[in-house]
Amino acid sequence: MGESFLTGEGLSKVPRIVSTISTLLQRVTDQNDALASSRCQLPPSPPPPRYAVAFYALEKPEITIRCYLDRIFQFAHCSPSCYVVAYIYLDRFLNFHPSIAIDSFSVHRFLITAVLTSVKFMEDRCYNNAYFARVGGISLDEMNYLEVDFLFGLRFNLNVTPVIFSSYCSFLDKEMNLATPTIPPRLHCFPSEEESSSSCKQQQLIV
Repeated sequence: MGESFLTGEGLSKVPRIVSTISTLLQRVTDQNDALASSRCQLPPSPPPPRYAVAFYALEKPEITIRCYLDRIFQFAHCSPSCYVVAYIYLDRFLNFHPSIAIDSFSVHRFLITAVLTSVKFMEDRCYNNAYFARVGGISLDEMNYLEVDFLFGLRFNLNVTPVIFSSYCSFLDKEMNLATPTIPPRLHCFPSEEESSSSCKQQQLIV
């Protein structure tokens, strides 16, 4: 992962990884919102699984994904690597549960929970759930429920190997440098870990 990926951009000093993830999530959220809108005349979709219900707000938050992630960065005080791991956790969660699609009603809660989980796993010191709840604009009870549901949804699979981490960094670095996406966003937005690991191994073999 290049140095530009870790350092801040502009006066805000927000790492470019933050803008990259927010851009990818905005793309996939817009796509899923459009798909949901096109299904208005069809029979309603089944409700989200029990462990995902808490992630769906009753109303769309007014704050944009980018501003929300910037706010998390401003107050969470965690390393840029935590955002890569949070991204991996989101990918892992969605691949475990392909019936779930991130949209405008759920993206913010998925984000704050993924970052909270990543920080607790990655950092030696971190803020407690009450602090993250205030940062995320939700209650402490909601934050606690979201964390538990996210962990169960991940099947408590929190370990990220160096190979997986490196392959995701390469993917994000590539996306960051693209003026426009070369392919339409997937419903999950992220490459599967199997694909990432395979791609990384192929690169290593080529080198």
